[in-house]
Amino acid sequence: MMFRVSAFLMACLISLASVTGQAPAAAETVAVDADLVVPVWPAQPPTWDAPTEPEHDTSGDNGRDVAGKRVIRLGHVSTPQLHVYRPIKNDTGTVVVVCPGGGYSILAWDLEGTEIAKWFQSIGVTAAVLKYRVPTGRSEAPWLAPVQDVQRSISLIRGGNIEGVEATQIGVMGFSAGGNAAARASLATQRFYEPFDDADEAKCTPDFSILVYPAWLVKKDAPNELIDEVKVTSESPAMFFAHASDDRVTPMSSVTLYSELKNNGIDGSLHIFGSGGHGFGGRIAGQPTDAWRGLCETWMKSKGWLAQ
Repeated sequence: MMFRVSAFLMACLISLASVTGQAPAAAETVAVDADLVVPVWPAQPPTWDAPTEPEHDTSGDNGRDVAGKRVIRLGHVSTPQLHVYRPIKNDTGTVVVVCPGGGYSILAWDLEGTEIAKWFQSIGVTAAVLKYRVPTGRSEAPWLAPVQDVQRSISLIRGGNIEGVEATQIGVMGFSAGGNAAARASLATQRFYEPFDDADEAKCTPDFSILVYPAWLVKKDAPNELIDEVKVTSESPAMFFAHASDDRVTPMSSVTLYSELKNNGIDGSLHIFGSGGHGFGGRIAGQPTDAWRGLCETWMKSKGWLAQ
């Protein structure tokens, strides 16, 4: 089954909600400029502790700025969606599921989502920004619902269930908590939910991963060891890492995972920058971390996932 909700229809739904007085559905709380918006699940997602408050930008007047621009902090997301951005030119057949960060509390929707998607568009990549479920901090496993959303998204794309998107290779990209979810989905040896429909017959792990300051992948008391539920095997995908050495979220998550990939003969590209802190996204801030996108593009070209 093909799934599609156009940006035009989304705008109509917003207008309808304002006329009827009904609260807008989850997707209508931020501007939609994607080519299409796709529901991740055919009905309700797997059981979780869903928020009761409507989805909205929680940043407020005193929200965080990065490189002189505010950051949309999208909270109370209960309806997972893929916001799909097709390439502007030179479609390479590469599709990347983009997972914004936000501590499993909110999503840094523009900084680590839509802005990244538009960069991918410019280099011939289809980007699918995943609006995954948050907050999950009250759950025993805060990562579970987001990883379920990642796995389902990969299966949808790989199975050809998104109109106009034909993938020759699928990557997953994550920032901070989104990097945690992306890493867990990349290394998973099982699907973390019971199959819903035929879409779940398709493989749910990616062909490659891009992890930008991924969080919580190493033990607190032993940062040179991965957490027990994250394991690298000879079947793990190639990975690109970008992290700042002065990040409050330890760069050892990137270093240690890269080391384990190396030990298992898996390709990796590790970049630890001298400064840049945490949460720089893809914005230019006059820091060494500004270089990560160019390095990532070069890596993807070297692997044959972009046009030369």
